Amino acid sequence: MTIIDTPSPNFDERSLPITMIVLHYTGMQDAQSAIERLRDPEAKVSCHYLVAEDGTVLRMVDDDKRAWHAGRSHWRSVDDVNSASIGIEIVNPGHDWGYRPFPDEQIAAVIALVHDLKDRYAITRGNIVGHSDIAPARKRDPGELFPWGQLARLRLALPRPTRNLMDPMWTEAGFCLALERFGYDVTDRMAAIMAFQRRFRPELMDGEIDAECRMILLALLLPRPQGDD
Repeated sequence: MTIIDTPSPNFDERSLPITMIVLHYTGMQDAQSAIERLRDPEAKVSCHYLVAEDGTVLRMVDDDKRAWHAGRSHWRSVDDVNSASIGIEIVNPGHDWGYRPFPDEQIAAVIALVHDLKDRYAITRGNIVGHSDIAPARKRDPGELFPWGQLARLRLALPRPTRNLMDPMWTEAGFCLALERFGYDVTDRMAAIMAFQRRFRPELMDGEIDAECRMILLALLLPRPQGDD
C-alpha cells in the first residue's frame, strides 16, 4: 500500500494509547475541498489518513500525534476519543452533498489500511467504529451505505449477529442501559438508537426499539470466544 504524505498542521500530543480506529466520510463536494480544509490551520480539523475515491491514501498526521477528527465524542468510557484513536476520512460528499456508494477501489484501500492499523496497534473489532457511533447526536458518517459487512467478513469490524437470536424483552430504559454498556453515549436516546441502527440494521433506521434491535444488541453483548477480537 502506497501512502502519500500530505501534512496537516492541525494536531497536538496524545494523552492516551491508541485503542480505536474511527471512520468518517469527508462530507464535502470534492476531495480537494476536503484536503484543503483538513490542512487549514483556521479550520482546526484534521485526520491521520484520507482515502480518495480512486484508492489513493494520504497521510496527514503521524500516528503518534493527536489529530482533530472526533470532536465532542464518547466511546466505551473514553471521552477524549482524539487521543485514543486513528482517524480515517473517506472521500464521499455525504448526506448534504449527494451521498453515494463507496467505490470498490476506495473500499479496498480502506480495508488494507484498517488491516494494517488493527494489527499494528492490536485494536479490537469492537473499537473500529464510525463517527456516528462516537457522536450519535451530531454525526451520521460514514453512513448506511458504508459496507461494514465487508469489513466484518475480514474480521476488521464487528459483524451483525444473525444466528440464534433471542429477544431479551428489554424496556426502552433497559435497552438504552445495554446500549450504553456496549459503548454508546445515550444522552440523546433517539440519536443513539438511530446510530446503532445505522451501523447494525441500516435498512430500517426509525429510532424505534423493536425485537430485532433488542436481539442484535443482546448478541453483541454476549461474550465471544477467547481470542475472537
